[in-house]
Amino acid sequence: MKIQILGTGCAKCMKLTETAEAAAKELGLDFEIEKITDIKEIMKFGVMMTPGLAVDGNVKVVGRVPSTDEVKALLKGESHEP
Repeated sequence: MKIQILGTGCAKCMKLTETAEAAAKELGLDFEIEKITDIKEIMKFGVMMTPGLAVDGNVKVVGRVPSTDEVKALLKGESHEP
């Protein structure tokens, strides 16, 4: 599973990275985290407000840092937000 953090490296982006990593570890997933910091690459995802979270190329969260429990649900495929 590829977890992509879409953001320029701001504090919220770093927090999202920590949250996503913690959620994936708690679920025991085989994952890699990719940080996408280039604004042109971020825009290719259709994300105009950071931070953004994508899983395997699919955007799940935009413009906020979700809770660890919310990220776990997203990683399990239980819910999603465009």
